[in-house]
Amino acid sequence: MSAFNSELYHSVLCPHFPDFLTKYLTLPILTRLKGIGLLCGTDWTPLYYNHFFYSRFEHSVGCALIAWNFTKDKKQAIASLLHDVSTTIFSHVSDFRKGDTLTQSVTENENKSIILNSIELAELLKQDGLTLLDVCDYHKYPICDNDIPGLSSDRLEYMYPSGMSLADEVIKNQPLWNFDLVKQSYNDIVILKNEFGVEELGFNSVEIAQDYCKRCCDVGLILQRNENKLALNMLGRIVNLAIKEKLISEESCYSSSEEQIIKIFDEYAKCNTTELASLIKTFRTMKKITHSDTLPENKDEFYVVNLNVKKRYINPLVKNTKGKAVRISEVSNIARECINDFLAFNDTVYGFVKLV
Repeated sequence: MSAFNSELYHSVLCPHFPDFLTKYLTLPILTRLKGIGLLCGTDWTPLYYNHFFYSRFEHSVGCALIAWNFTKDKKQAIASLLHDVSTTIFSHVSDFRKGDTLTQSVTENENKSIILNSIELAELLKQDGLTLLDVCDYHKYPICDNDIPGLSSDRLEYMYPSGMSLADEVIKNQPLWNFDLVKQSYNDIVILKNEFGVEELGFNSVEIAQDYCKRCCDVGLILQRNENKLALNMLGRIVNLAIKEKLISEESCYSSSEEQIIKIFDEYAKCNTTELASLIKTFRTMKKITHSDTLPENKDEFYVVNLNVKKRYINPLVKNTKGKAVRISEVSNIARECINDFLAFNDTVYGFVKLV
């Protein structure tokens, strides 16, 4: 894995880092996110060729900078900064291990209560003339969050580093985004009014909006393939079994880094021959899975998935020739076909890998 200059990337999202935001970056509810990856545990298996580790902390800072860059509203910037404080190790793997593969929102349930119970945060907010209620729910700010396929600061931010880092056996060393493409895309973004009269991030240029839409669909396809379903589901099973066997605790999913937990898993797998040890060894060594519409013979020797998961894509707003905001799919055949192809995509019924 190569290093990634998140400071340089963040300077694109907001050229002048807002001074008021700095004091929040040492809050324990935020700093623990430095050890949690954006890419849901795929950094820890050779099934993926991720180019760099990008943390939920970096993602949170990026969301705050986007919100501030476009709104100059402290409430929205801080709410964006705090929107992931309830995220556990391996991010959305927690949703998989709790059976929520379609909405992937279980991890959000505790976010509000964590914010409302932070005395240290409340003291910092007073300095900015704000309260906990102002920042505890970023969903109420449409620039920060909105429904798919709209474009929000959260969705905009995670797509960029995902596209620059995320790589599996299909694309390997060919990232879907690079730094220059990110700058070109981001510098074209403006606030527009959507079909409901609500503010939403969108694009000035049809060409750039079309390119952004296509690249987002490409990232989304990686997340729809059986490789991703199997990796996240298997890691969820590993975490559940590790908690059941008291190797780790539910609390350690909030207090430990992914690296610390992976070291615990690896040490356990060296000395045991249990189902948990087999799953850990498989996760840490698998480089390829099998795609099939039928179950393998001797299926007990394999880890098998057959799942439907959340479809992540964006159909951004763009100004048409009359200066009106419309969805890119309304003015670009290429974008419309990309979205339709993405929504119609189905991997094979099963994905499986032989257990070690």
